Amino acid sequence: MPSAIPNGATAGLPPAGKIDPRGHRFGAGVSAILLILALVSNSPWLVAVVLVSIGVSAAFGLRYSIYGAIWRRLVRFAKFGPAEPEHEYPPRFAQVLGSTALVLSLIAFVLGAPAVGWVLALAVAGLQTLLAVTGYCLGCRLYFLRWWVPELVTRIWTRGTPQRGGSLAGAKINFR
Repeated sequence: MPSAIPNGATAGLPPAGKIDPRGHRFGAGVSAILLILALVSNSPWLVAVVLVSIGVSAAFGLRYSIYGAIWRRLVRFAKFGPAEPEHEYPPRFAQVLGSTALVLSLIAFVLGAPAVGWVLALAVAGLQTLLAVTGYCLGCRLYFLRWWVPELVTRIWTRGTPQRGGSLAGAKINFR
């Protein structure tokens, strides 16, 4: 299964939890389905449901993901074998980006601009579908571009603790 995270990219990251990448893909698939159902049924409240789900895990960690809890139960019930774990920060950053787009989507709905709201929600649905189907996570890849937003978000998650091994800017990254 392809990894959402580039080879060698996590070497410069601070210690964090590891996640089952299959759970990340499962959650993306559920989010995409809910967002498409929201459009088809013209139900912006479903956008809010997806926002709560990915927003909780973006803010507090993927171990608190609603979809992740469902995935862990599926793994136990179906007796899926173990998967190669991945660092949680890149997928968590992708969820921060998705949450931001969904917040803007809901603001657009409230302000009476449903077309803008649906474009933003469907952009998230498209990227979630891409992740669910192929394993490619654009938000995860953006985490490793040398810009200040991922550094700031990582500092918030680590509560300002200096990163072991340097910053993201120093990490050698091999994009597959």
